[in-house]
Amino acid sequence: MKNAFYAQSGGVTAVINASACGVIETARRHPDKIGTVYAGQNGIIGALTENLIDTSKESENDISALKYTPSGCFGSCRYKMKSLEDNKAEYERLIEVFKAHNIGYFFYNGGGDSADTCLKVSQLSESMGFPIQAIHVPKTVDNDLPVTDNCPGFGSVAKYIAVSTMEASFDVASMCATSTKIFVLEVMGRHAGWIAAAGGLVDSSIPVVILFPEIDFNEDKFLAKVDSNVKEFGYCTIVVSEGTKWADGHFLAEQGTRDDFGHAQLGGAAPVVANLIKDSLGHKYHWAVADYLQRAARHLSSKSDVEQAYALGEAAVNLAIEGKNSAMPAVIRTSNNPYTWKIGSGELKDIANVEKMMPMEYISDDGFGITDACREYLQPLIEGEDYPPYKNGLPDYIVMKKEMVEKNYHHL
Repeated sequence: MKNAFYAQSGGVTAVINASACGVIETARRHPDKIGTVYAGQNGIIGALTENLIDTSKESENDISALKYTPSGCFGSCRYKMKSLEDNKAEYERLIEVFKAHNIGYFFYNGGGDSADTCLKVSQLSESMGFPIQAIHVPKTVDNDLPVTDNCPGFGSVAKYIAVSTMEASFDVASMCATSTKIFVLEVMGRHAGWIAAAGGLVDSSIPVVILFPEIDFNEDKFLAKVDSNVKEFGYCTIVVSEGTKWADGHFLAEQGTRDDFGHAQLGGAAPVVANLIKDSLGHKYHWAVADYLQRAARHLSSKSDVEQAYALGEAAVNLAIEGKNSAMPAVIRTSNNPYTWKIGSGELKDIANVEKMMPMEYISDDGFGITDACREYLQPLIEGEDYPPYKNGLPDYIVMKKEMVEKNYHHL
């Protein structure tokens, strides 16, 4: 009987630990099929450095509490493995660690780059003769993975952004006669505007302008729209995606620096937009960057998001038990109203390195809002509350013991 390796990768979410809970609890229900689940400390790096956490040392109650605890309980990482041809030694190291701990199942919980890593690991059976079943557990607030209807983590971020847009707009509306007329909220989303779109879920009586990565930023058209809203409503709220670009392809927020994946380092679209309004229209403004707050806000998670995150972790283990490799469980929407869904699956070759953008029919003709079709897609994903327990006025989140496994592979 083989043991399992589970790890979290990329930016964490309010519900990624619910997927961890799904994986670990489901594996524990099949002691005849899967031995111990070892969690990688800080993602795939935990496997490469043989820093493995023995989840069997965690109590049932503590594992269950992961379902309502945000962040990545075992630590995450941003680390892109090179191809087998470019770095064979790295894969040989993985195999040695897996052999040392009798690991035959690999569950990687992350987004697009993580799907790529999982695909590469899944190929070890064929390319290097090491039997491994690699299953990708989807997660990304960007909601840009193909095959699945939506991605765990997104629904909760969408709920947070919709609520924040609504509440901040109420605030600005009350002050606009003599003070602030503009509020700008910057949200995540490098290439896909799913999160920004959530700002359009507020009531139509609130004047919201959305800036999507999919639509080139047109300064004159944008300022005209804002000016029109201020004249009609007295104020305007702008939700701007960090990935919003000028017509020449440069990000509004580009700082000239790059992250470890070669992506442009973003952050700062909100002040750019706010200053354009100030310089052209003269309105007083406030701006905010949702940043980590939007993806850490477990206290405001959507119920469907929590349920799907857990179900996909559970489904990943079931796929492995069925003998599957190089696969990812997915959410399949079966009805909008009432909202119903089921679990399906896809192959990693169709998922890794593929981004799912906002369909153009989800963006209004003027490029600054969402359509009814988009609202119909988004609305069910933010519905339902699943509050964590509270203690002394704060959410009562769990911290794992994280007992490390003794290292057996001493050549690292």
